[in-house]
Amino acid sequence: MIRVVILMIPILMVLVSGCQNHTSAMKEPVSVQKSDPQVIHYISPQGNDSNKGTIQSPWKTLQHAADHASPGSTIYLREGVYHQKVKITKSGNSSANPTLFSSYPQEQVIIDGKGLSVRGIEGLIEIENASYITIQNLEIRNFTTTLGGQVPTGIYVHGAGEHIQLLGNTIHAIASYATPEGPDLRGRDAHGIAIYGTEHPQALRDIIIKDNELYDLTLGSSESLAVNGNVDTFAIQDNIIHDSDNIGIDLIGYEGTSEDDTYDQARNGIVRGNEVYDITSNNNPSYGKDLPNDTNSAGGIYVDGGKDHIIDQNRVYRSDIGIEIASEHAGRSTSNITVRDNLIYSNRLTGIAMGGYDEERGATEDSKIMYNTLVGNDTLNAGNGQLFMQSRTKNNTFMRNILVSGSSEVLIYNEYTSNTGNVFDHNVYYSPGEQEDALWVWKNKPYYGIAAYIKGSGNDAHSIYVNPAFMDEPSEDFRPQANSPAKAYGYLAPR
Repeated sequence: MIRVVILMIPILMVLVSGCQNHTSAMKEPVSVQKSDPQVIHYISPQGNDSNKGTIQSPWKTLQHAADHASPGSTIYLREGVYHQKVKITKSGNSSANPTLFSSYPQEQVIIDGKGLSVRGIEGLIEIENASYITIQNLEIRNFTTTLGGQVPTGIYVHGAGEHIQLLGNTIHAIASYATPEGPDLRGRDAHGIAIYGTEHPQALRDIIIKDNELYDLTLGSSESLAVNGNVDTFAIQDNIIHDSDNIGIDLIGYEGTSEDDTYDQARNGIVRGNEVYDITSNNNPSYGKDLPNDTNSAGGIYVDGGKDHIIDQNRVYRSDIGIEIASEHAGRSTSNITVRDNLIYSNRLTGIAMGGYDEERGATEDSKIMYNTLVGNDTLNAGNGQLFMQSRTKNNTFMRNILVSGSSEVLIYNEYTSNTGNVFDHNVYYSPGEQEDALWVWKNKPYYGIAAYIKGSGNDAHSIYVNPAFMDEPSEDFRPQANSPAKAYGYLAPR
């Protein structure tokens, strides 16, 4: 989705391992095991759907396999290029015996959408109201449109269901080249992966998205990887997402994806160990003809109206915004988000943003930002700093983080007075310039130097201003050295 930031110039499972010395009561998705190896079907670009589906006599189309393979089968795609779409509506047997669509071992399989039409929101691979499905080790590419209102998607999972795994796939060159229309700039949208919980009360549950690469996506007002609506309990782990023209990972609520507002909120998600970089809305026409080409509004990882998520051990850099926890919807909040142990550096607008981007938006509440390292963000030198607090942030905690400013020397920028109950303490701050030039803006009041900031804001009574002495900053190794005064803080610091 589109979000606009106004620049402020100051004066789960077996596959998901726990974070060191942190615990959570959140339920994690259950890992599914490999399908029964005795039930195997094969398809090949040189096959025929009238064949038996054996390795010697393979089928030709994914759709035939999806419709005719026995539940819980392994369906091997032999090497080659498949100019096909497939909609999977038949479930596997169980979490221990899912239906598996996979490339044959050691063979390259490409699902290519070149020349195929797009009808509404549609995936080259689509899973609709089905459970116990695994999609593995496929390259998915070249699904595009020039028509408004059509949404090409690499993998599209929607409806209700459980135990869906997307593992080790490469998704690229998915694009909408339509011209945005109307005052809300609708009509130009695409996704790499989209998980849409459209039903109620039944949710999409226990979803694992792991070890995929998504890149070269022309998204318009949509996202590289979106989890939207009635989706409950999922993990997004160890993916690489880069070089796309809007948001990297987005956990979304309150867009009407599920018709019942009670369920229309992605929840209980884990976003862990992902690398997200070069995500930018610059030159994206969906942000409007009247806006400059350098809108810098796309987040690497974004929570918009979601709740009860853990975002940890991710590396986010060279994007517009590193991590954002916010809500674009008036009267709605993003809540109970834990952002911890992330490395966030060299992002253009800011490192972490939170709150509604104006007083007419929603809120960020009851969230924890801890043990993160934020270095050299605000590369635009626009003054948004390492942490950019926007409107209506309430009862959030910001502790044990390391913040090192860029050349703007702004560490925290908070223009709004609508922020209440936020706790800041036990952080490390540093600016490479003169200490007295380090700047905090708190409730629209500037404070130069940490002593003035602590006294004027009432924050950070036990925080320190010190060079964190990283292991090798030029090589982007931002772990504190063993003798660093910041060794108990920040990303992957020893506990």
